[in-house]
Amino acid sequence: MAGAIISESKLPDRVVKSTCGLCAIGCGILVHIKGSKVVKVEGDPQNPLNKGTLCDKGLASLEYLYHPDRLKHPLRRTGKRGEGKWQRISWDEALDTVAAELAKARDNYGAESVAFMTGAAKGLEESYLDRLANVFGTPNVVWQGHVCFVPRVLASRITYGFYAVPDYDYPPSCIVVWGKNMSETLHHAHQRVLRAIDKGTRLIVIDPRQIDLAAESDLWLQPRPGSDLALALGMINVIITENLFDRVFVDKWTIGFDLLKNHIRDYTPEKVQDITWVPAERIRQAARLYAKTKPACIQWGNAIDHGVNSFQTARAICILRAITGNLGIPGGEVQPSPLPLIGRRSPELELWDKMPLAQWQRRVGADLKLMPPMGYVQPQSIIKAIIEEDPYPIHVAYVQGGNPLLSYSNAQETYEALMRLDFLAVADMFMTPTAALADVVLPVATYLEFDSVVTSPYSYPVTSVQQKVTRVGECRSDYEILSQLATRLGLGDYFWNSEEQCLDVVLKPAGLSFDEFRKVGIIPGGKQYRSYAIKNLETPSGRVEIYSDQLKGWGLDPLPTYYEPPETPYSDPELAREYPLVLTTWKSTPFRHSGGRQITALRGTHPEPMVNLHPETADKLGIKEGDWVYIETRRGRIRQKAYLTTGIDPRVVGVDYAWWFPEKGASSLYGWAESNINILTDNKPPFNRETGSTNLRGILCKVYKV
Repeated sequence: MAGAIISESKLPDRVVKSTCGLCAIGCGILVHIKGSKVVKVEGDPQNPLNKGTLCDKGLASLEYLYHPDRLKHPLRRTGKRGEGKWQRISWDEALDTVAAELAKARDNYGAESVAFMTGAAKGLEESYLDRLANVFGTPNVVWQGHVCFVPRVLASRITYGFYAVPDYDYPPSCIVVWGKNMSETLHHAHQRVLRAIDKGTRLIVIDPRQIDLAAESDLWLQPRPGSDLALALGMINVIITENLFDRVFVDKWTIGFDLLKNHIRDYTPEKVQDITWVPAERIRQAARLYAKTKPACIQWGNAIDHGVNSFQTARAICILRAITGNLGIPGGEVQPSPLPLIGRRSPELELWDKMPLAQWQRRVGADLKLMPPMGYVQPQSIIKAIIEEDPYPIHVAYVQGGNPLLSYSNAQETYEALMRLDFLAVADMFMTPTAALADVVLPVATYLEFDSVVTSPYSYPVTSVQQKVTRVGECRSDYEILSQLATRLGLGDYFWNSEEQCLDVVLKPAGLSFDEFRKVGIIPGGKQYRSYAIKNLETPSGRVEIYSDQLKGWGLDPLPTYYEPPETPYSDPELAREYPLVLTTWKSTPFRHSGGRQITALRGTHPEPMVNLHPETADKLGIKEGDWVYIETRRGRIRQKAYLTTGIDPRVVGVDYAWWFPEKGASSLYGWAESNINILTDNKPPFNRETGSTNLRGILCKVYKV
């Protein structure tokens, strides 16, 4: 042991290029190491994505790595589920136990009786889990994509065949920021927007809350939460009726425009004003400014993905891009060049061919009849299956990097479902409310403790190296855990002997081994301008499909049509008498979803859950700044601290997201139900017809003082 310590002390000080893994963006970093200890993480100025900047989460990387509450050893539950009594066990015992329970469920009830639940990690870890699920034989891989990014991706592909990204560096003459608080959730793009504004770019902000960029905007629209599709259709109405569309592009590169022209007659600014609360004249101003100020781009955000209109809201925004001729032009929305990788979601990496079609058709939630590209199971379906045993019982669940008690809608039912499982295993960095219900907890490595290849999914196409620089306790990467489970299940031949061998395969199209990629560091992508002029778009017609026969063939709306969500002042006026306010939510700067509440550097800037109220609303309710208040829907109530702001409509309440309290201990499941917004949300239909999105904003609530 002494010799090992001496050896480590002789290691030279060094700086290693890597990639931050605390969210999915993939910012380049420089990791400073003294001996064997990481002493500093900073942004890499040479990375073309973030150019040296890092957000608060990335700057707190060392606190994640060396936090005293990190899970460092496998644990087995010894008391009742949720009682907080644990015994440290070896990795062999932990993996043997998990593999035995997976095998028992498969052999006794069928592989589909096992659910794999994936959480916040959005890298190759997800593909490794999919790979295991496919060779194991369960179609029940549960994700959160239906309320995060996927509706926008699929709408883009259905409409014009690719996911378009704003060309900020050109720069655009006009930028629309729609449902995205960029300063808090996309900092590298936020910096690009600010630079564009400095050069004279016009800015439109569409958000119920006065985000930072609203102060920089030429026009700020405050739609009623959940009504974005109506607003988009109202803008399309103005652009078409006032002949502001790009006729050359529409005639040459789109199909279905005449059908759209007839369809949007019902969405006049006056009618849309009644739905959205946005004055008709401001709808006209926004449409004119966007259509006339070219090139223009739209930066959309997660808010669009929530509710019955999620996919079609994204479709309408895609149509806005197309009919104004901003698709594919410099300063507009461009197609990223494909990167030379066998990467995430690829059939080769995830072994899609190992899942028989008949088995896939038996998946939980098949009754929702979502559009075929939806290759995963929605949380509401798996929770229903566990509780009601419909279409069959789920006996075992494996949760990877997720906290369903905080992130699934209708948290009380999620709790009931997790308590019903025969066996629950959770792999995570920290003990969470969900992990506290597990039978076995597996300690997972942070991004500084394993190698990977990282590609940013949200903006500029950049692939960056992630390098293992240390290892804390007995933590293991998700690949190590899953490949060792596969071996115990007799499926080891489907995994490689090491993570590096797997990464060699990922990089094969680039002609690189992972060892060589360590030295290269970055594979930059490019932008394809007017790709439709070079080859047909990857749609059935080869053009932008404003009217989608593909959607019609699936029994879905071929043109975006607005549906009033449930539990709103218009869909349920009787409920509105008891619950007169409209709930919305957003992500807070320091935290990624439910993560980071135990990180002092982050929690110190946002120590308590805060509900945003307009001063007029608060005054009527007898609430003062800093008061603890209850927020209630028909499903239950939570408490948060009142923050008064004129940056929100008096009829709207902004509720803090994903709150739990690590300091309250395991015996209370870390206060998981006290301030958790998903106590208030529902997991019952209607869902979005195309992707199954649940309704997470725009629902009725009431607020009163504790």
